[in-house]
Amino acid sequence: MSARRVVAAAVLICAAAGCNPKVESTATSAPSPSPTSTGIALKVSGRGTAAHPVRFVQQVGNYREYDLLARSFESVGAQGSARVTFKDVRVTFHGKDGSTLMATAPTALLDQVANTITMSGGVHAHNTTGTALSCDALTYDHATRMLHGSGHVAISNTNGFKATGNRIDSDISLTHTRMQ
Repeated sequence: MSARRVVAAAVLICAAAGCNPKVESTATSAPSPSPTSTGIALKVSGRGTAAHPVRFVQQVGNYREYDLLARSFESVGAQGSARVTFKDVRVTFHGKDGSTLMATAPTALLDQVANTITMSGGVHAHNTTGTALSCDALTYDHATRMLHGSGHVAISNTNGFKATGNRIDSDISLTHTRMQ
């Protein structure tokens, strides 16, 4: 076959292909991802002073559950699912019956997913009636408004009552307690 015939055949094939209608593609483009409701994970930190510590207040309606004062904090996570770590912490818990319990600890972890605040590193607490509590860790559960202490638990009051154990479950007033 001559070069002319090869070129003519190629032009004829291309022309014939150009006359054929294109088959429409049935493939659809990938949908764009929809925004998620998890929010953006942020890391926020802050530091207070002796005169003006970091303050965090947990309030539900008109009821104040606790006031937290700390030297510093660091929050990691999205709104509603953050974990906030506080250093050099003092928390005043408020019971529905008007009682208060003031507790101190080196650290506290506020977990929004678990709905708890856990003080750790050696917790020392006392209420207005003179009852004292110490333990390694103390967790406040927002849902039940109960305290759960663990590790080297000791409780005493002004009447001379003393008890020790490994765990304690109690209300804020430290009057309804269960020790193990």
